[in-house]
Amino acid sequence: MHTNFNIQKVLIAPLDWGLGHATRCIPIIKALLFNGFEVMVAAEGKQQLLLMAEFPNLKFLPLKGYAISYAKNKKLLPLKLLLQVPKILAAIKYEQAWLNRIVEQYAIDLVISDNRYGLHSHKVPCVFITHQLTIKVPNKWLEKSIQKINYQYINRFAACWIPDVEGENNLAGILSHPLVKPLIPLHYIGLLSRFENQSTLGKKYDCCMLLSGPEPQRTLLEEKILKDISTGNRKILLVRGKPESKETFSFQENIDIQNHLTGNELQTAIQQSTYVICRSGYTTVMELLSLQKKSIVVPTPGQTEQEYLGKRLMQQGWSYCINQQDFNLIKDLEAAKNFHYTLPSFEQQFLLTLIPQLIEKLKQ
Repeated sequence: MHTNFNIQKVLIAPLDWGLGHATRCIPIIKALLFNGFEVMVAAEGKQQLLLMAEFPNLKFLPLKGYAISYAKNKKLLPLKLLLQVPKILAAIKYEQAWLNRIVEQYAIDLVISDNRYGLHSHKVPCVFITHQLTIKVPNKWLEKSIQKINYQYINRFAACWIPDVEGENNLAGILSHPLVKPLIPLHYIGLLSRFENQSTLGKKYDCCMLLSGPEPQRTLLEEKILKDISTGNRKILLVRGKPESKETFSFQENIDIQNHLTGNELQTAIQQSTYVICRSGYTTVMELLSLQKKSIVVPTPGQTEQEYLGKRLMQQGWSYCINQQDFNLIKDLEAAKNFHYTLPSFEQQFLLTLIPQLIEKLKQ
């Protein structure tokens, strides 16, 4: 039982697995600030840089991440991840001890953890954000075993907020709507997006390419793309997903390469593009669908969640999907032209009022 019911100071902490977890925290942070909460952010590296660009006046606390790396070979990825389990467990143990210190030091009233399993405390209510109640793996027996472990961690939190909609017309499918659910209160908070549709913007790019995700796969896709864009005269924007980088590129006039764009800059670029090519990361997909944007998704090799989402998106007509090995810019842009897109319209939650309502529930 939590004895502190005067929730005013909120700590929010995204996982360091790509930029998506940090990105989808942006609308939640905005809703918290709009409702008068004091917000602090726990992050390091690219995630911290991204959120500092959006919220330069917030206080940031350094919290090391899980530092998960991928294999170059898709077949070796399960082994690569398995070998990192001790490191992940150590990170979870570390962040739990870290949180207990920070709660006391900064008088934190509420913790919102985006997929960071160790950020729970008996001292204050802690909320877990995830769209992966089911963690997809090729083996069904193993999938059920992993789900049990997943729930053991999730059930240590006061509540779970799921960035998806309830009912059959949802985005994540079995990922967010499993048959067996955790024991704690679940709240479907709708799709999270930084963006608001501005349909009046004219077209500037034939294609906007968004790179993201763990290394080395981010770089491998980038190298493949750079080879492809050197031919042809299409107007292309490539956003590298590296807010920490100061590299500059000199390409032909029709190619624009940026290390990073702010949220407003990225929204404008996306809406000025005929197609967006990107990973089938859940946050990216949420944002593109919120803008009703046609996309070509390239799942990270071996990342079963992205492979499941890519397949689901293509089956529903929500996006064209191609695996990284077969990706070819010219060929796939032509294929996308002939693909029958049926972009969905999801029921939108109004976060500005929903978030304070959910926080009130934590006091009950």
